[in-house]
Amino acid sequence: MPEDLLANGPGRERSDAARNRAKILEAAEGLFAARPAADITMEDIAKAAGVGRATLYRRYPDRSAIAVALLDEHERELQERLLTGPPPLGPGAPPAERLAAFYAAMIGLLARHAHLVLGTEVGHSRFTTGPYRLWRTHVRHLAEQASAPDPDVLADVLLAPLAVEVFLHQTGELGLSVERITDTLAELARRTLS
Repeated sequence: MPEDLLANGPGRERSDAARNRAKILEAAEGLFAARPAADITMEDIAKAAGVGRATLYRRYPDRSAIAVALLDEHERELQERLLTGPPPLGPGAPPAERLAAFYAAMIGLLARHAHLVLGTEVGHSRFTTGPYRLWRTHVRHLAEQASAPDPDVLADVLLAPLAVEVFLHQTGELGLSVERITDTLAELARRTLS
């Protein structure tokens, strides 16, 4: 049995695998920040990380899986604040205030990591990610708390402005500020759920 496996115990990552994972994620984050995700190949990522393609594909089947891994940590922190953090983002505030705080947190996440989100949420794949399901459940719950009509429809409608393509269009092509977008979404939350 390899020493790394004995040292790490069953189910734990070997030290060389952990090093390769870190190199892959660091290289991919740099590439995603420098170029559109659609222009980056798995070969580009393997070269930038200094690993073989087999090593890359063993852990990540495609570019989207790498972007998901990069986003995972950022989204986990937001999920934790959403579920157990202080109000208004966390429990205890009225639904409209919680939705406005959620919008602000999500716009902040997009402002920092839109290039990663773009790598994970392309077309229909946006709706199949774990985070989207959590965000949808949260917004649907807020709509129910506010006694809004048809929370199932409303949840996706209220999440639509957070699509990365919308954010990039507004900030890039239209030149809208993050503050202006956040303020407008806060007003949407108040008008919809108050």
